Amino acid sequence: MIDPDSIPRLMAAGTIEVAPLAYMRGRTLNDAFIILDEAQNTSAEQMKMFLTRLGFNSKIVVTGDVTQIDLPGGTTSGLKIVQEILDDVDDIHFSRLTSQDVVRHKLVGKIVDAYGQYDAAQGANGQAPRKPRRNES
Repeated sequence: MIDPDSIPRLMAAGTIEVAPLAYMRGRTLNDAFIILDEAQNTSAEQMKMFLTRLGFNSKIVVTGDVTQIDLPGGTTSGLKIVQEILDDVDDIHFSRLTSQDVVRHKLVGKIVDAYGQYDAAQGANGQAPRKPRRNES
């Protein structure tokens, strides 16, 4: 959306800031458009801390894919939890994309669907079903 050559100038002027999530604590972000990317890898505590940084005249966009959670075992994704907590709050909207929204190679949509089916089957019986190989009957 911005000419790539102008980004260093905007960053030097403080118009654009890229900051690790850990640097958000204690801040209030007024007059800002804030993007949290890869939010599937936040903890519930990090997500709450981030969302409560919202200041006056600001908007927050949180992106993430709950099928790509890379958190250590036992840690629940803040992105999963926030959907349960805030789903009925006015002025908050969740957009859930599907394989139909994939803008990469057409096989990526099929891969996303296949993983979804695999995960659903695994959740149903606690174990992944074994698919026969192509040369097996």
